[in-house]
Amino acid sequence: MSSALLTEPTEDERRATRRGGSLPPVEPPRRRRVRLPAIFYTTWESFRIALGSLRANKLRTALTLVGVVVGVAAVIAVVTIIKGLDQTVASTFSSQGSTVFTVSKRPQVITSREDFIRFNRRKDVTETDAEAVARLCTLCWRTGIAANAAATVKAGDKSSENVRVRGLTLSMFLIEDTDIVAGRAWTDVEEASGRDVAVVGADIVDNLFDGAPDDQVVGKQLRIEGRTYEIIGVAERLGKIFGFTRDNFVQIPYPTFKRSFSSRVSLIVFVQVPEDNQLAAAEDQARAIMRNRRGKTYTDDDDGFSLETQDVFIDLYKSATSNIYIVTIGVAAISLVVGGIVVMNIMLVSVTERTREIGIRKAVGASRRAILTQFLVEAVVITAIGGLLGVGTGFALAVALSAAMGFPLLLSAWSAILGVGVSSGVGIVSGLWPAWKASSLDPIEALRAE
Repeated sequence: MSSALLTEPTEDERRATRRGGSLPPVEPPRRRRVRLPAIFYTTWESFRIALGSLRANKLRTALTLVGVVVGVAAVIAVVTIIKGLDQTVASTFSSQGSTVFTVSKRPQVITSREDFIRFNRRKDVTETDAEAVARLCTLCWRTGIAANAAATVKAGDKSSENVRVRGLTLSMFLIEDTDIVAGRAWTDVEEASGRDVAVVGADIVDNLFDGAPDDQVVGKQLRIEGRTYEIIGVAERLGKIFGFTRDNFVQIPYPTFKRSFSSRVSLIVFVQVPEDNQLAAAEDQARAIMRNRRGKTYTDDDDGFSLETQDVFIDLYKSATSNIYIVTIGVAAISLVVGGIVVMNIMLVSVTERTREIGIRKAVGASRRAILTQFLVEAVVITAIGGLLGVGTGFALAVALSAAMGFPLLLSAWSAILGVGVSSGVGIVSGLWPAWKASSLDPIEALRAE
């Protein structure tokens, strides 16, 4: 080993070695304790005092919490239900994805009587219009025809009124991604020959066949407008949305529909593209084709037809629920303001009741900052507890409403965090004045208080 790496022994070490003794033990270095900032200890002590004060006045604490709990619970319940509805509506009306649009005489959503009259003056969309779109639209992958009517459907001695009867081309099963859980769809030959066959929804099975198993319904017969149809398939159950069923329908081949319900019905042309990024270009092509057939140009106020995607329903739903959001926020804001006023009043009462305590603390050296922190933390603690209770109450209310009314439910973590955060903010705002008043008390005057 190199001598440069050796260290010279000290005089004490030399003496110990000459006496035959051992070297003194080397003490390990002591670990330095990590000291937290003083504000941490002050805040923790204030938190303990706040919990003690709340436990000592349980009834007053409960009454103070009511306003905060109501406000937070209202927001949580409505946000939870509407978020669930948002998801359900989006999945329902986007079931065809973003690759399908329709061409029709009237828009799917009409908001006024004047618009209804104006749209009814348009020319009907006919089979030749659908054929022109299918032939000339190079970006259109699939096209289909749908015609709608309402009728009474009978089976045996049972009947169901106001059933939606749809005349479809076979391609509509692919465009709408219809899932047939029993039986089959009709064939090209059956469609071309106008066979009296039908694919029915789950409500038809429930109402006319006593909810029999789907495979047992296949092969049964039903009557529509005096004409008998053979059930060859049962579609997947779709359920309800906003209380309206989506399973009360009978689907028949379009040529059969023409014979039964007259050909003087305006059609709806469904168009599907392979990729969603081709949708806008395909819409432009279809729009140009239909404008040419109607003798219209882009400068005309009315094209004479409506070209839409399923987003029209989602936009309508969002515009309706946005008002619910505004009303809910207003109710919650009023409740939280009332709750904040109650918290401020209770904190002022607490300052008055504990004036002597404040004087003693100041007399033994407590700073204004410590007193301010104590009462501010107490206000935040009580409103944060109210926020947590409001979140729990809101979720429980949302679950109850969802079960009672059949609404979907989507629990959201951010809404819970927002509820507690807002309630804590109310505590800070409402506790500032009482805390400042407590910290400004003169210790001599405070000690004289009874």
